[in-house]
Amino acid sequence: GTVLTGWKQDGDAAKHWTVKDWILSYDGKGSTLWSEESFGDFEMVVDWRWTGEDQGKIRRPKFAPDGSDLKDANGAVETVEIGERDSGIFLRGNDKSQVNIWAWPAGSGEVWGYRTDASMPPEVRAAVTPKKNADKPIGSWNRFLIRMKGDVLNVWLNGEHVIVDATLPGVPSRGPIALQHHGSSIDFANVYVRELK
Repeated sequence: GTVLTGWKQDGDAAKHWTVKDWILSYDGKGSTLWSEESFGDFEMVVDWRWTGEDQGKIRRPKFAPDGSDLKDANGAVETVEIGERDSGIFLRGNDKSQVNIWAWPAGSGEVWGYRTDASMPPEVRAAVTPKKNADKPIGSWNRFLIRMKGDVLNVWLNGEHVIVDATLPGVPSRGPIALQHHGSSIDFANVYVRELK
């Protein structure tokens, strides 16, 4: 919360990830920030909020509860125009097991790599789709509680259980955590991780 100790500071990380007043700020440039330590079964608390301007207006799909894109009566995907913001948290060193942070209609917590993988069973794709959009307004602080035990993921966002007992087939048994981005400026705070025995 006061220095970048515990995070890999190779490349340009220290230029774009800065710490001040217990807030880890990212300017939307540079590389993803990886933890030095690897984790197996763990719980993680992390607060986050969007800062700065969005990356421009774009239309993004609405999701059905089963993880598929919602379609209208003519079979066209239903979309909503948003100000694009996109970040996330990689679990166990794996970009496929990313808990998304974004401004999409489905809300944050979705696991894109599994939801969009057509080879995954329907129940897997449905489970990694948020049960509701629990995001607070842009610029407000949000809190994730992420629990990874074996290959089962649970995510709470602002006290709402948005991902419930989602199985992630093939997820590594151990690996580092990363704060990932797609060019959006974002703040993190109160990042706590504890291993589960």
